Amino acid sequence: MAFKIPNPATVKSRIQLGNGTTFLPGPKDKSIQSLIDHVLEHGYVILPSIYTPAQVQHALDELDRLEQQRSSGPASQGGRNDFEGFKTRRIYALADKSRAFDCFPIHETVMKLNDYFLQPNYLLTSYHTVNIEPGSVVQLMHTDDGLVALPRPRPLMGIGTMISLDEFTETNGATTLIPGSHLWGDDRMPKREEMIPAVMPAGSMLYFLNTVWHSGGANTSNQQRRSLTAQYCQPWIRTYENMTVAMGWEDLDQVPKKLLQLMGFSTHAFMGYVDGRAPRTGVEMRKKRLIEWALNEREKEERKERLSRL
Repeated sequence: MAFKIPNPATVKSRIQLGNGTTFLPGPKDKSIQSLIDHVLEHGYVILPSIYTPAQVQHALDELDRLEQQRSSGPASQGGRNDFEGFKTRRIYALADKSRAFDCFPIHETVMKLNDYFLQPNYLLTSYHTVNIEPGSVVQLMHTDDGLVALPRPRPLMGIGTMISLDEFTETNGATTLIPGSHLWGDDRMPKREEMIPAVMPAGSMLYFLNTVWHSGGANTSNQQRRSLTAQYCQPWIRTYENMTVAMGWEDLDQVPKKLLQLMGFSTHAFMGYVDGRAPRTGVEMRKKRLIEWALNEREKEERKERLSRL
């Protein structure tokens, strides 16, 4: 494998936004200049109705199917803590569960925005559903880089998005955020009254820097608020060697637990999860699926062989 070392970024090319965020700008597509300007000033932008009604309905149909299956994950019937939300359903690992959701993270406009705010070869770091049900309380205010213990102004680690499968309203749990909070230093803390709801029609996206203070809203309506969240991170937020793939899963029980932890079979808060579970649990899930797949393939081959003898 040939490795290409990127040219070192210079300090002069780095942009600082107030006292909160710094980043290395990428190519600026003129067709989205106004969107970039809005993000630079406010920390977010709403992209209204960028997905077709057919795409949204297909996703809703699949979401309904998945939520009826307990095998869809540990939070598919409700969150497990205050942050997930006890009355909020989440289905993790969407790319593994259905092709109905493939179109949402790779929308052309979103990719153009990412190309400017993130460095080349950025990654999709999280992709799951968020279904805020009636009676769900407001989520803890947070930034998506809150687990990174670096002082502000700090490098932009990633981008967050919320994709509305239902209309986002002031009463059904629309994501709330504080415009301009990506400019704040560590001396400024958020207040709930500073937050505004991201009201938008179904098929829209809320796009924001992960230095923006935000939270899920309370759902005081009698309708659920179904959505997707696709989150992206800088390409350098990973180990040099992908050890969770390089390591043979059949030998994990022979490896010291501390070494497994260092290799990535572990989590930092919720970072590093597999389908909403611990990585070691996720491996056992995959092993079981591979065994079932192999047995089915062998059964198909044996059936074909029997038919050929007739």
